[in-house]
Amino acid sequence: MERRPVDVVVMSDMHLGTYGCHAQEIVNYLKSIQPQILVLNGDVIDGWQFSKRYFPVAHMQVIKEIMSLLSKGTRVIYITGNHDEVMRRYSDIQIGNFQLTDKMVMEINGKMTWIFHGDVFDATTKGSAKILAKLGGHGYDLLILLNRCINWMLKLVGREKMSFSKKVKNSVKKAVSWIADFEQTAAELAIKKKYDYVICGHIHQPQKRVIETKDGSVTYLNSGDWVENLTALEYAHNEWTIYQYDAKNFNSSNVVEMSKKLPQLNVVTEEVMMFQPEALNSRVAMAATPFFHFINQTL
Repeated sequence: MERRPVDVVVMSDMHLGTYGCHAQEIVNYLKSIQPQILVLNGDVIDGWQFSKRYFPVAHMQVIKEIMSLLSKGTRVIYITGNHDEVMRRYSDIQIGNFQLTDKMVMEINGKMTWIFHGDVFDATTKGSAKILAKLGGHGYDLLILLNRCINWMLKLVGREKMSFSKKVKNSVKKAVSWIADFEQTAAELAIKKKYDYVICGHIHQPQKRVIETKDGSVTYLNSGDWVENLTALEYAHNEWTIYQYDAKNFNSSNVVEMSKKLPQLNVVTEEVMMFQPEALNSRVAMAATPFFHFINQTL
């Protein structure tokens, strides 16, 4: 597939390392784009539910594709979220085209864009409430796994897929109200700061809408997630759009199957991996001569 040139791509809530992550779909999408800037807006690797017993090769290939974009000149900005909050101790470092931070303000064609994950507005991710949030995360992961099994059976009988988690969110008035409050809070702060756009993740709810208050207006955007919605934000041709993944547009990229049996370690080799120029070898020998002379004198 020929890569599409895109100015900016924002992806969030991939939750690598969990059963709910659609790693194959992420790989397909990353192989289809060539962005100038790729913003990973939090919860990329799920540190809350991470287990060394479950990290399939497809999940590792997501990281490989991100590294591949880095090598092709894409600037990658990793904004920390609550599930990968362990990265926050290393915030504000930059290595080549890679930058790790907690928030970002970008000027794009004269428009100020404020980007952060959004968990700062979520009281359930702080203090003692975090314990319940982590337990809820495990329950959510199991629900997603059950949902996949049921969707597999629905596909066999020719029925459409369904999302339990979406139905739960949409049916619980408190959840709907919380999402609305989240969006309103982010928008009000952005308006006070005179920003034109505010971009979040965290709530797994893709969105693009203008929010107005008595102090002004701002365009609120949310990149959604790659667990339920499979969405991203793309900026091209002077406009932000919500990208919706559609499997019909892709031929799945090959991913090596994960083997439960570890390969046998073999360190025997005849291959020469490094070659030192003769001039360097002579300098090393000259530097070592006084040392060997001292050893001979001592003996």
